Amino acid sequence: MTARSRIPFFAAIVLLIVAGISIATWRHIELGIPWLTGEQQPVWMVEARINFEANGEPVLASLNIPEQSPGFRILSEQAASPGYGFSVVDKSGSRRAEWSKRNVLGEQTLYFKAQFIPDPNANRDRPRRAPKPIAIFWEEPQATAVREILQQAEERSSTPESMTRELIRLMQPEDDQAQNTTLLVAGTNYLDLLVRMLNHAGIPARTADGLKLEDARRRQALTPYLQIYNNEEWLTFDPRTAEQGLPENILLWRQGAESLLDVVGGDGSNVSFSILRQTIPALQLAAMQSEKNGLGFLSLYQLPIEEQSMFRMLLLLPLGALMVAFMRIVIGIRTSGTFMPVLIAVAFVQTTLVPGLIAFTSVVAIGLLMRGYLSSLNLLLVSRISALIILVIFITAGLSIAGYHMGFNTGMTVTFFPMVIIAWTIERMSILWEEEGAHEVLVQGAGSLFVAVCAFLVMDAPLSRHLTFNFPELHFVVLGLILLMGQYTGYKLSELRRFTPMKVYD
Repeated sequence: MTARSRIPFFAAIVLLIVAGISIATWRHIELGIPWLTGEQQPVWMVEARINFEANGEPVLASLNIPEQSPGFRILSEQAASPGYGFSVVDKSGSRRAEWSKRNVLGEQTLYFKAQFIPDPNANRDRPRRAPKPIAIFWEEPQATAVREILQQAEERSSTPESMTRELIRLMQPEDDQAQNTTLLVAGTNYLDLLVRMLNHAGIPARTADGLKLEDARRRQALTPYLQIYNNEEWLTFDPRTAEQGLPENILLWRQGAESLLDVVGGDGSNVSFSILRQTIPALQLAAMQSEKNGLGFLSLYQLPIEEQSMFRMLLLLPLGALMVAFMRIVIGIRTSGTFMPVLIAVAFVQTTLVPGLIAFTSVVAIGLLMRGYLSSLNLLLVSRISALIILVIFITAGLSIAGYHMGFNTGMTVTFFPMVIIAWTIERMSILWEEEGAHEVLVQGAGSLFVAVCAFLVMDAPLSRHLTFNFPELHFVVLGLILLMGQYTGYKLSELRRFTPMKVYD
């Protein structure tokens, strides 16, 4: 291959490697598939409990539930209310859980459960349409007090965020505007007052209710927050301290002016929240999310269990092929057959290493002895190989039965060894023995076992099993590396010893 013609070849290798890594990275980001095994993902289970006293009439209970909460993604939702009809409906841009039942009497308890996954990049609250401030009308003397406070806050600020912070500070009792503040707050909800004043100043504002996430907490109430729109997104403020931003452990349950709970046909209604922190495997979570967002077709988990097991084994073969190519091309280890070590390594994955080594060496050793007898009969090659296959089957069956009676259950899996391949291996070693001697048979046999053990260690590693099955596109990288090694024409590492005397002589 000339230097000029190598350019497309190396360009194709680069494309293979980049494509494999890029697709795997995309699957990790979009589907949440973890890079490492055993990763755990925290999940918050929040249960809303509704209590009320039914008065014998038809009941319709409606609870405001989150659609999107900054910093969290909803994993699942469910209701537990025997005898009630349940549905989730959209009303005026908000999601509500509704329970309904006819002729209800006495104390009633309804449950709504949801699982939330922490995600700092999830649900940036950018509305599709920019909200507009609500027109507010004030009567005297409140109008004058509002005008004075807003004027002072505007002088100290330059953005909607800074004006909100200044307004909250001015509304504190210890401020210079305490007299105006007292006049406005008297008989009025403080947070609603802030919302009205900000809307009056031309800044869209609304209330929000947050839930403090603490593990194993029961009967928790919602904490009120203030939100404003800064022409890009909704921002959250603490209405008491003017602190901007939402703490990591706060889940916004309600955003907007919609009521939290409405109950028709009952009295004394209230809602409380219980919280529980759970951890689930990140891989299981990724599978659940891929099914939910419609990307499950990109995963092998949609296949039947039997086919999944088959692919788990097949997708390990490229790693074995890479190891064999490296050992033969770069290291220079001689083996019996080109990819016989890969098949041996696959068998070791099934039998585990030590029983597999014992079974393989036993079958080959006994087979070589029987091959010597067959050679004395002067049989044709086809007949000799066919006889060897039958003998190998009897040998492996005998070893499995012996292992079973000795208490070694792994002996029963010896039958996974490919009979035809082992028969050909015995035949090749026997011919090699006749042509090159016993030393060459030992060298190639030991080399095959060494490479097979190395391939087994790579293939059997938990990380290898995880990456090959969950990121099959990484095999593009393996393919690119094998193609690169195919262009290697330098000295093998094993040849350094061969040329050591020449170096000493120089």
